[in-house]
Amino acid sequence: MLDATSVQQHAKQASFSPVKTALILIGLGLFLIAPMFVYPIFLMKLLTFAMFACAFNLLLGYTGLLSFGHAAFFGGAAYFTGYAVKEWGITPELGLIVGMAGAAVLGLVIGFFAIRRQGIYFAMITLALSQMFYFFCLQAPFTRGEDGLQGVPRGFLFGLLDLNVQLNMYYTVLAIFILAVFVIWRFINSPFGMILKSIRENEQRAISLGYNVQMYKLGAFVMSATLAGLAGGLKALVFQFATLTDVTWQMSGEVILMTLLGGIGTMTGPIFGAGLVVTLQNYLATSDIPVTIITGVVFMACVLVFRRGLVGEFYASRLGRMLGFEHRK
Repeated sequence: MLDATSVQQHAKQASFSPVKTALILIGLGLFLIAPMFVYPIFLMKLLTFAMFACAFNLLLGYTGLLSFGHAAFFGGAAYFTGYAVKEWGITPELGLIVGMAGAAVLGLVIGFFAIRRQGIYFAMITLALSQMFYFFCLQAPFTRGEDGLQGVPRGFLFGLLDLNVQLNMYYTVLAIFILAVFVIWRFINSPFGMILKSIRENEQRAISLGYNVQMYKLGAFVMSATLAGLAGGLKALVFQFATLTDVTWQMSGEVILMTLLGGIGTMTGPIFGAGLVVTLQNYLATSDIPVTIITGVVFMACVLVFRRGLVGEFYASRLGRMLGFEHRK
């Protein structure tokens, strides 16, 4: 357990080793040249869901709170952004801010009630409130019900960059994704993030040290909801529609699956998990075997063989420790 002094010390120790820096630069380089070899729409879908999974991992992996209702923030922001851009005629960056603000308000409301409980009760409250929001979206006029909000214009970023050009849209999504991941990294390596980890490990000890645990949980919940909203707003701009699929409980289950496959409590785990799930969905869509069955088999195999997730097991391996990666025990 960390006290106030050690929290400050651990926060100052957050840095990149040469190996980590090299791997990050290689990853960025691959993403920069990827549109030359892979369909940009697929890459943008992967990045938006990877951002969604990273936002969810901020809550589960670093705070220890399992939410079954994150689809409300992802899908809600998709609706808010799509409606603002289409009906109000505002620029896409302002539309994304509207979506994030809406997701933050939803996170504040849902989190206010959910954090009063722990464990499965917390998860069930988030699920129940998320389903209430789903039925609101089903009935609300601005969402267009089962038809969804279609024909969302991408517009011009800052009034200058035409996002209808695929490469412009892709590199915009990539830049926002990098910024979001950096924000999450900075957040979890700040004193606030260190306190969240201490709450995850031993909440009663954190209370005994004088921390207002409820406020820290709520802050993490709202932060996670806001970043999930950013991913949802981007998804609406990329595909130019928002539908009820974005707010269903299945979407919440999907992001949980992505995070567990990659490895909870790791920065890159959710990215790899999202990449695996999105790739399976994309390239096996025409298969005779339903994608959900294949995904389920992959998930069972990972649970049995890779208990910490794919990236988590690599971090815990001898090679991972030699390269300086940390892992949760």
